[in-house]
Amino acid sequence: MIDLQQIRTGLTQHQPQLLTQQDFRRAAVAMLLREQAGETQVLFIRRAEHELDPWSGDLAFPGGGVDPTDPGPQAAAERETLEEIGLELAPYQYLGRSDDLAGAYLSIHIACFVYQLDNEPAFRLNGEVVDLFWVPFRTLLDPARNRLHQFHYRGAGRRHPVIELPEWSNRPLWGITYRLLQNFLGRYNLSFRYPEHF
Repeated sequence: MIDLQQIRTGLTQHQPQLLTQQDFRRAAVAMLLREQAGETQVLFIRRAEHELDPWSGDLAFPGGGVDPTDPGPQAAAERETLEEIGLELAPYQYLGRSDDLAGAYLSIHIACFVYQLDNEPAFRLNGEVVDLFWVPFRTLLDPARNRLHQFHYRGAGRRHPVIELPEWSNRPLWGITYRLLQNFLGRYNLSFRYPEHF
């Protein structure tokens, strides 16, 4: 398993792959990490149910669209984190940037910025977020929690890998947040193990 010092070192040495196609919408998220009881944990939010939100009700990282007034995607991730969960991120908490990812079904590019929290802040959730919780990486990597799930999404049946987290959510972790984590953990030779190839 990885600790925060390994993560900091790895991100410092990593040159992130950036996506720059102009005709794609841009969004940015903040991956928030902490060490608790000797384990590295990651923070997830659960988004509110909203018919106009393509990620309605999903587990996610704090974040959202990059506005024209944002100086850049990192500023957008930090602004959205403050708006959604009431957490103001400081420069000393920043560990680095992971690779950008493109949406699987939407024309969007997601930038992911990684931060370390040393204590438990007083979170304040806005209407876009209904819950948040910490999950150890060890739990996410448990093969017993990883499976393929049949979704009906955007008018078609689709199979996607998911991680079951019933202690925290009745919805599994999947989609772009799953892919961001998969991409991030791959930098440290860790990967999710599925029950079958997909």
